Amino acid sequence: MATAPAAEGAAPPKGGGSKKLIIIIAAVLVLVLAGGGAALMLLKKKPAEDGEEGAEATEAPVKAKAHAKSDKPPTFVPLDPFTVNLADKDVDRFAQIGVTLQVEDPHFADQIKAYMPAIRSNVLMVLSHKTAVELLTREGKDKLAKDIMRESVRPMGIELDDDDDDEAAADAPKKKKKKKKAHVESPITQVLFSNFIVQ
Repeated sequence: MATAPAAEGAAPPKGGGSKKLIIIIAAVLVLVLAGGGAALMLLKKKPAEDGEEGAEATEAPVKAKAHAKSDKPPTFVPLDPFTVNLADKDVDRFAQIGVTLQVEDPHFADQIKAYMPAIRSNVLMVLSHKTAVELLTREGKDKLAKDIMRESVRPMGIELDDDDDDEAAADAPKKKKKKKKAHVESPITQVLFSNFIVQ
């Protein structure tokens, strides 16, 4: 008889162990499902956040024109680095700036390469009229990018709107209004700086 109670006493821990195992498996299953649901919600929110970042990028002072999305990637045309003395009067300052032009059309990239000496000359002229103070601010870099974009297409006969002239005309007292030119869209979508050193 002593063996029967021991057998009965041994059985409940075995049943309790299987209950613990079922509880542990259920808890792990709940955690996996909760993690999967959280991951799914985060992935669904990700495209919306990307859309918000894109909206912030278009609000930047140097706006890339809205181009139809194409399947082909953009073409980048790097220019040799520029080293130029700046227009500071008190101190001799210089800048070393690397510029890359982003274009949608590879044929236009070939055209840029054909006009490269004139483009480099125009960009050097823009850089040599800047001061270190202008180039060290974010707004100064954005304005420089706009100026480089405008001067890069000028040798090819493309005249872009100069926003500064429009703002100055709006601020000036009403005189003779200039006829507005038709808006010309730049074939260069963005001006990128690969290095930017001012000393």
